[in-house]
Amino acid sequence: MPETFDEATTLKRRTFVAASTAVAGLPLLTSDRLPASASTPTPADQLSTVRLTVNGEQRTAQVDNRTSLLDLLREHLDLPGTKKGCDQGACGACTVLVDDRRVNSCLILAVMAQDANVTTIEGLARGRGEQLHPLQQAFIDHDGLQCGYCTPGQVMSGVACIAEGHTGSRAEIREWMSGNLCRCGAYTNIVSAIEQTAKEA
Repeated sequence: MPETFDEATTLKRRTFVAASTAVAGLPLLTSDRLPASASTPTPADQLSTVRLTVNGEQRTAQVDNRTSLLDLLREHLDLPGTKKGCDQGACGACTVLVDDRRVNSCLILAVMAQDANVTTIEGLARGRGEQLHPLQQAFIDHDGLQCGYCTPGQVMSGVACIAEGHTGSRAEIREWMSGNLCRCGAYTNIVSAIEQTAKEA
């Protein structure tokens, strides 16, 4: 029985899609396109020794020149409190203080922080974590978090916001905290926590 127009068209379309997928995948299978294995050592001329002070402690690590400050903190210095969100500088989850200025640690290379003084969320609490920073306590008091993923970056940015003097009004706080996103929408309570801490300071 001869194929109907619709059957023939469907068969040709399926053949075309299958062939296109196979051909498109060929470049990915060639050895020179495969990503380097995680176990492949980085050439010595692409490594740097980074020395910096993190949370008051001198730290040293040898890293690939392309390593971000965020990855240095999380993967080399075992400080996972700084979160990797968008990894593009758009969400603020990775905010830390570098020489008392807030930065998105995903956007700067570790080598750019050579000899810098870096403060992460782990360095805010005093007495080995037993005494919370006033802003950390205020976040608890005002329920300024829900899932908590953005909280370390929010707190670090809030500490800087207070130190910079951008707490004259709730509107000003919102403006200067606008680089930190909260998917849960706890913004009102975050502003209240910063406002309270600024007044007490």
